[in-house]
Amino acid sequence: MAGTGFSQDLRQRQAQSLVLAPQLRHSLKILQVAALDLRSVIQEELQANPTLEELPMEGPSLDGEPAESGGDEGLEPEEREPLGPSDSNETGREPMDFSKEFEILTKLDEDWRTHLNQAGGQPYTGEDAERRQHFFDSLVSETSLQEHLMRQAKMADLSPTALRAMEHLVGSLDDRGFLTQSPSDVALQALLPLDDVQTALRVLRGFEPAGIGATDLTECLLLQLQAKGRSDSLAARIIRDHFNLLTRRRIPDIARKLGVHTDDVQEVIEEVGMLDPAPGRRFAEDTNRVVAPDVTVEEDRGEWKITLNSDYIPRLRLSSTYKEMIAKGSLSRSERDYIREQMRSGKFLINSIEQRQQTIERITREIVRVQEEFFREGVAKLRPLTMTQIADAVGVHETTVSRAIANKFIQTPHGVFEMKFFFTPGYQSQAGESVSNTSVKEMIGELIELEDRSHPLSDQELVAKLQDKGIKIARRTVAKYREELGLLPSTLRRDYT
Repeated sequence: MAGTGFSQDLRQRQAQSLVLAPQLRHSLKILQVAALDLRSVIQEELQANPTLEELPMEGPSLDGEPAESGGDEGLEPEEREPLGPSDSNETGREPMDFSKEFEILTKLDEDWRTHLNQAGGQPYTGEDAERRQHFFDSLVSETSLQEHLMRQAKMADLSPTALRAMEHLVGSLDDRGFLTQSPSDVALQALLPLDDVQTALRVLRGFEPAGIGATDLTECLLLQLQAKGRSDSLAARIIRDHFNLLTRRRIPDIARKLGVHTDDVQEVIEEVGMLDPAPGRRFAEDTNRVVAPDVTVEEDRGEWKITLNSDYIPRLRLSSTYKEMIAKGSLSRSERDYIREQMRSGKFLINSIEQRQQTIERITREIVRVQEEFFREGVAKLRPLTMTQIADAVGVHETTVSRAIANKFIQTPHGVFEMKFFFTPGYQSQAGESVSNTSVKEMIGELIELEDRSHPLSDQELVAKLQDKGIKIARRTVAKYREELGLLPSTLRRDYT
């Protein structure tokens, strides 16, 4: 008997996973996809779920249900609840009361527990919840660089403190996979021992893809050679000691300084050309596509108006035809159970769409609050901002913010920007003001644009001019920002005419 019960338990748990997986996949897709892609995701569900109907876009609400008809006929009493509030973009309405839990999971828990109780299965235990959460964490439609690295970090032999340091280091990487903060800055801001941050950094630089965690291009290339076991090669020597000559292809000068043949240097150039100057970008989204802003921010009589883009989101409701079929009582039990399950799935989809829009709106509202100077004056006024700050203010987990801003764009008075553009580390000026990295880059670009081309500004002179503006910054950092802007060093910007 014990053996038989064990087999039944395995079969039951397998069935539970099959019921759960589609809802989780849809909720993740809906939260993460861009506005243009959301319609196709919803259309897939419309084709698969016969109880869902699409309404004309000019209707009054997201679920399309007139107030007098309701939306829960055919569902059990404990399952009846509003299908979702209006999709109106007016920002003056009362905000929804979101808990600090991930909203979609909360809804999922309710439907899932109801399903188990109706099925007459075993009680929903903590072990079931842990298994479901593990399954949820494993479902990522698009793996980001940060997620890819943290998966490796969790397999590494790191102390809890070093793992926390790793999270902060990974969060400080730019799109190329380069560090934007020094280990000492991370230790100071995260209140962690410097030794643990340095340990985490050494481990990070051993992760795949090779070159991750470098502070500049030279270090990135050397890390890639190290991963290939070529730390002592001629290529490593040239990159380490004569990188400026290498970038200018001064082959005879390099050969003379190292006492090698010019053919050897030419082979090094070919080898370096096979390395990846920005290993993190293989995880970046494809930018060669049409972009439709998910939200528009514009000034209206001195106030900021936030408008969500609902042009690509079909308005849905549960079909009255199937509700009437259940109400008539002419269906078999299996037919009735099937329709009820499809209606529960449809209700979950409608709620997920509304929650997506509400989450984007609340995150946008907080971005506007923090970055109001940017919206008024432009990029030079962008302030430092982290996802943790937004998560704390909005009342959701940091991973929810990360998923919600993925592939999303904001239309601003200064153009269309990715949501992640507004999240950047920065500096403290001598006047006590916070200045973002992006703003500092903008200043560097403006200084070079206005320079005397017959006497271009060196990186050290740029440092001095930034210090005059109250921003203390290292020459090495200025050089890095200049390279990111695609600007040549002063020796190559000089106009001799």
